[in-house]
Amino acid sequence: MRTALICIFLLLVNANCKKRSTVEEGELLPVELKTKTVASELSNPWELIYGPDNMIWFTEKAGKISRLNPQNGTITPLYTIADVRVNGEGGLLGMALHPDFASNPYVYVVYDYGTSYKGKVVRFTYAGNTLTSPQVLLDQIPAASIHNGSRLLISGNKLWITTGDASDQSAAQNINSLSGKILRINLDGSIPADNPYANNPVWSYGHRNPQGLVQVGNKLFSSEHGPDSDDEINIIEKGRNYGWPNIKGFCNETNEQSFCSANQVVQPLIVWTPTIAPSGLSYYSSNYIPQFKNSLLLALLKDSKLMQLKLDDAQTKIVATQNFYMNEFGRIRAICQSPEGKIYFCTSNGSNDRIIEIGK
Repeated sequence: MRTALICIFLLLVNANCKKRSTVEEGELLPVELKTKTVASELSNPWELIYGPDNMIWFTEKAGKISRLNPQNGTITPLYTIADVRVNGEGGLLGMALHPDFASNPYVYVVYDYGTSYKGKVVRFTYAGNTLTSPQVLLDQIPAASIHNGSRLLISGNKLWITTGDASDQSAAQNINSLSGKILRINLDGSIPADNPYANNPVWSYGHRNPQGLVQVGNKLFSSEHGPDSDDEINIIEKGRNYGWPNIKGFCNETNEQSFCSANQVVQPLIVWTPTIAPSGLSYYSSNYIPQFKNSLLLALLKDSKLMQLKLDDAQTKIVATQNFYMNEFGRIRAICQSPEGKIYFCTSNGSNDRIIEIGK
């Protein structure tokens, strides 16, 4: 009865009450964390990767790729991509390293370029403290000043790429468009034979602007920006429809239910209204900070905080959430962790951006 009364009250002040998260604030163990700045004076860093060389590899939106020594803060610039074009949210965005980097020193990036403004995925070779031999793996990805997605992930020897709707909402439902999708290609750029659509990199569709992607066991989790409501966390399944633009969040409105049934729409694990602008996503399995174990860690832009999303044992539900550093560092874009279990995230404030270490 108390919960029902609370929701009725919220409905009076927020018409989207019924679209709010179904997750209750669960009991999470308190945790004392220490932070320190390991790099500063950066300009819109977008991706962080803790590399096999124990360096943090990162991109900056204007085209620069660098390595950071987290022990002493030394930054080594590697390469600046000349044809990157920054336009609003667009520019040099996601990056991934080949899983067998010692034998295959390949660096994968996705960036926007050109007067017609498109995105492309390019593989570089790391040699002599620079990047060489660019090879375009996927081109002509629709891009715009907003909704470019562009998180990269390598898992199962496949390269996964998130794309936004690039201001063309209807394209998200078109499986012959690269917009509003999770894409899957081989590490050489070819199309996997077991993709859901023949000779097509599309793995899932109906996405608005997914900016986080992480593999947890056999499950692929993504974070996605909603419009004026319903930011989401989803489990990504082969060939499935995630609803955008016909569906926002859950299939819980009368005009949504028929579309959801007809198109077998996958509903999110959790939604947020008001929106929080979720970006980078990682999975924490280390014993270094035991309170975070079996949790997704989510970087937030609008709400300017780091969020812990505790998973159940089957990793099919989010059972509790906890916030950290609210309004302390500003917008947070990306997150990674070291083998030891330390966590690193970067800010996205546009001036004097930083990379922060979380330890204990």
